[in-house]
Formats: sequence, C-alpha cells, structure tokens
Amino acid sequence: MVLKRAFQFDDGEDGFGMGGPAAQESKRFRNVVRDVMGRLSVNDFVSRMEPLLRAVVRDEVERTVLRVFQSSSRPSFNQNRKSGGLKLHFVNKLPSTIFTGGRIEAEYGNPVRVVLMDANTRAVVSSGPLASLKIEIVPLDADFGFDDEEDWSGVEFAANVIREREGRRPLVTGELTVTLRDGVGQLGDIVFTDNSSWQRSRKFRLGARPVQKVSDETRIREGRSEAFVVKDHRGELYKKHHPPQLGDEIWRLERIAKDGAFHKRLASYGVKSVQDFLQLYMVDPTTLRTVLGCGISNKIWDTIIEHANTCDLDGSRFYSYFDAGQSIGLLFDSVYKVVGAMFDGQNYEALHSLSPARKSLG
Repeated sequence: MVLKRAFQFDDGEDGFGMGGPAAQESKRFRNVVRDVMGRLSVNDFVSRMEPLLRAVVRDEVERTVLRVFQSSSRPSFNQNRKSGGLKLHFVNKLPSTIFTGGRIEAEYGNPVRVVLMDANTRAVVSSGPLASLKIEIVPLDADFGFDDEEDWSGVEFAANVIREREGRRPLVTGELTVTLRDGVGQLGDIVFTDNSSWQRSRKFRLGARPVQKVSDETRIREGRSEAFVVKDHRGELYKKHHPPQLGDEIWRLERIAKDGAFHKRLASYGVKSVQDFLQLYMVDPTTLRTVLGCGISNKIWDTIIEHANTCDLDGSRFYSYFDAGQSIGLLFDSVYKVVGAMFDGQNYEALHSLSPARKSLG
C-alpha cells in the first residue's frame, strides 16, 4: 500500500489531464515506474533504499541523542536552579521582530545594553577589574532556557550557540566584542545576515559571554535576551514605520525620503529624529514648515504631520516650567505638549480637568 501511494498521480492537475505533451510525458513516466517496480522484489527495493534511509535516520538520531544527552547530563531547568555569584544581563527589551541587515536595537530605537550584576542583590558590578570585562555577543537557539533566574553551565550555553547555515555568511556580524565600562556594555553595529525561519522555534536570541575565563574560582553566568523573530526583508531598511517611534530617524515618516531634500534640510537644522520633529512642531510649527521649504504643499504637510502624530510617546519622560512671578507651573510630555498645570505651588492637575478660567491663566 505504501509503494502504491508513493507513485500515484492525478491526471487532472498541472495540465496532465489535457491530452497534450505533458500528459504523454506523464504517462511514459508512470509506465517506466510501473515497469521498474514490477521487476523489483521487496528485498531488492529495501536493499536499494536502505543506504538512503540509514543516512536520514542517522542524522535524526544524532540530533535527538545530542539533545537528550545535554538535558540528561545536567539538572533539569524545571528544578528552577537559582543562579548565584555573577551574571551578565540584558537590560532593555529587544523588538519582537528584527530584520536582516538592520542594526540590532532595543525598543524605541535605544542601544541594547548588557550589564554585569550580582545574581543575588542584582547590583551592577561598577568597580574593580570585572567592571571592565570584555564580552562576546553570539546568536542563541530561542529554545534555550525558560527564565532569567535559572542557571546553566558554560558547556550548555555553548551547545546552544547557533552556527550559520552551510554556505552562508556568519549568522551575526559586526562589533561582536564589547568592553564593559563601570559594569555596563552597549552594543554597537551588529546585524543578522539570515532569517530565523529554519529554526524549530522560528526565533533567535542574543547571548553574551565573557571572552576569556576569569578564574577557576569565579564563574560568570552568560546572559541571554528575549526571543525574537528575524525576517529577511531587504526593503525594510528603507520602510516607513507605522506607528513611528520617538527614536526613529526622521526619514521613517511618510513623504520624507532617506537622503532626500526634506531629510537634508531637517538634518541641517538639527532635526534628526521623530522626537526632534514633534518637539519643533509643538513649539514653532511655522519654523518647521519653513525648514521643509516654503513651496511645500498643504497635502504633503498634512500627511507628514498626521503620520508623526501617531507616534508612540514615552510616558516616563516629562518636562516642567515654573513662573515664580505668577505662581504657575506647566507640565510638558516628551514632545513638549502641555499635559498639566500647577497653581500656587499645589499639585499638577491634568489639562483636561482644568476649568476654563484656569486654562486662560495658563
């Protein structure tokens, strides 16, 4: 039954049922297969297929045995071993999706930071020789580990470092060696060269480990980031972001082409990010429009402003201004939009809750 199913054809698909040359070729192929299969006994078929089957099975068995050996030669992650001593830790979160060829950054366009910390107190090791530790950034299997509190050995970590596919460039390239400063390291220009679709989990992680062994007595546990998908999209380097982030370069906005006239004019005025753009728009929209060019049409202007206003704002950063003469204070968000006011040294009130009389005083 298995052999018959392996060589069945549907004459009604791919043009084989039309009675033309394709159908004739298909018929001849089926006749050849039927003739060969008729002359082969089961033993002959097995003897000819055995080497191929052995090779496939051997590869699968080797991969399975390796995983089982690695898991059985160490205490289970489910035992929730706690890490002691020192460890490397990724501070900020990476985006859920990263694109090949693009610099790896944390959310909101911030640089990825790694710190050396005490695993028990979570204090950063900011002094001593280890505060200047040299670390290496590597790609990791996303299935490695469950949470940041669990421990593993250096051998386990190394076994989960991912190699590039055969015939491909190194999976991660760029400034892969980072020297900590006061216990803090900042990743430079690092990119993925291949997507993650060929991994079982369809994801990667970043890992950080010391370049050299510190001593026999001191073990520094390697760090790992959250898992993320890597997509292969050459055009993504020039794509607009919807919604944009405050840290995005200004050309991520609609109608502002990378290295185009608007981009160059804004950069020459010091407007390099979406946050710079929105701050100038809130403070002096007339100047912003003049920088873009007096000939800019209302339609293009409205498109740019509408896209910029969809930006995800940083809710943790505010600015304040206090006029001692009138005892009035104003609270601004990250793009200089007024969101609150204070009168006579009292607490700030949200702008929408102020009375018309108080709004006029502001």
